[in-house]
Amino acid sequence: MRITDTSDLWWKSAVLYCLDVETFLDADGDGVGDLEGLARRIDYLADLGVTCLWLMPFYPSPDRDDGYDVKDYLGVDERLGDLGRLVELVRLAHDRGLRIIADLVVNHTSDQHPWFRRSRAEKDPARNPYRDYYVWRADDPGDTSDQVVFPDQEDSIWTKDDKTGEWYLHHFYRHQPDLNLDHPDVVAELLRAVGFWLQLGFDGFRVDGVPFFAQEPGKEGEDDTVDPHAFMKKLRDFIQLRRGDAMTLGEVNLPHEEQLAFFGGESADEFHMQFDFIGMQATYLSMARQDARPLITALEARPALHRTNQWATFLRNHDELTLDKLTEAERQEVFEAFGPEERMQVYDRGLKRRLPPMLGGDPRRVRMAYSLLFSLPGTPTLYYGEEIGMGEDLAAEGRMAVRTPMQWSATKNGGFSSAPPSRLVQAVVGDGYGPEHVNVMDQLHDPDSLLSWIRGLIKIRHACPELGWGELSILEHDGPHAVLAHRLELETTAIIALHNLGADPVTLTVPVEGFGEDPRVVDLLTHEVLDPATRLSSSLEGYGVRWLRVRPAGDLAVP
Repeated sequence: MRITDTSDLWWKSAVLYCLDVETFLDADGDGVGDLEGLARRIDYLADLGVTCLWLMPFYPSPDRDDGYDVKDYLGVDERLGDLGRLVELVRLAHDRGLRIIADLVVNHTSDQHPWFRRSRAEKDPARNPYRDYYVWRADDPGDTSDQVVFPDQEDSIWTKDDKTGEWYLHHFYRHQPDLNLDHPDVVAELLRAVGFWLQLGFDGFRVDGVPFFAQEPGKEGEDDTVDPHAFMKKLRDFIQLRRGDAMTLGEVNLPHEEQLAFFGGESADEFHMQFDFIGMQATYLSMARQDARPLITALEARPALHRTNQWATFLRNHDELTLDKLTEAERQEVFEAFGPEERMQVYDRGLKRRLPPMLGGDPRRVRMAYSLLFSLPGTPTLYYGEEIGMGEDLAAEGRMAVRTPMQWSATKNGGFSSAPPSRLVQAVVGDGYGPEHVNVMDQLHDPDSLLSWIRGLIKIRHACPELGWGELSILEHDGPHAVLAHRLELETTAIIALHNLGADPVTLTVPVEGFGEDPRVVDLLTHEVLDPATRLSSSLEGYGVRWLRVRPAGDLAVP
């Protein structure tokens, strides 16, 4: 690679930060976070070192699914602000060196969207052009309870409409009817919205619910499902024409072979990036077992990608921590280790918890987990509050347990809002992870805080392109299976990362090869310059980590 490639393909070197405007900072005191509040915290995010903000839905919405039930693709929820405020935010972020991507929710709309209301007015498409904007069928679909996304909320992916007497498709909630992504007018409307946000300055999109683009046929006699790849190619083509450096990030929780197809395979003409759900789930299994082998298996099973594509790595996101790609026995292992109580689990497949409580608040283990995240091949993604170690609200329903207000200080409402607590959009976390124990202000100038640790890891990542671009190899070593030793290599330099997933101290030896007889080895965390050698002995404390940069003698790469 050339160093200039890191700007052309900026997403491969990025650090993403996901936030919900309504829970980040409330500037006007009404209990709901807003765009003005986020603007006031742009400098905090720039100082943290993240380079791309992913905004959860900010569109007008009945808010029955935290904004993912969109009723207008071309607007801003009035609780959050308006288009003028949003343009100011985008301009401010760009001035601070931050890109912004928007959540693009095209699988479904709210049942309050004008398109759906019009689609119910007349069931004959010849008289109602909006009828086929959604997927309808006249015959009873039968039992589809095994296909629902939220088994505690729905028992079918079809609901009968009282007004027309036909069934409409909804893979998620019944108040979120699926759009017909095979309809030219629907595609044109969605692309118009994409073009609108690109014109306002957005740098790309995180695309929601991709596996559900492949819809069942609606009308009797139809045999074909909607081809999700045809839609994605149209979306990618349009985005590239309107803005060549914009990025698309897919939520594609599928087996590797199907993920590769959504990258576009060798053509690389669909998603630029996809989340590595398989690697994330294997990480938790490895941490539960204190054995690196499940994670190693997942990393080595990743298919080779086109040079423009990238995996997005993460430990937590805004949804449940899904464990659906593990076997039932493996899932129970993770439940037992990190969420043994029923109230900590959700949908029989995941956890409604944040990382620090799952790890018992052990700072060594928490730091090790984030060190692992930032050293794995791919682009790391943080969910707001992870950088300070926020906890969850188990009293909240489902996924809302991890969508609590950002904790800025030990003051009222964690500094999120001046409104009475009863008016907050979500309750603030209590107990040992409440704002009096976990907040930005207490950690901001503490060199030993989690915030400082993550800020330091991000700084190293910016200085070492190997972490986003390097070729991965798993290193053999003479230590226990609890240790993951991996290497990310470019033409003249490499990063070697060592992580002890176990509680016991270990000593091991790893190879340092390919850089001549006297390679220069620097410990990136301690800044120590090590004696040159072709094999390196290292001691790691329980949950200890080490990042080493290796280069030939005389090479002037920094750090």
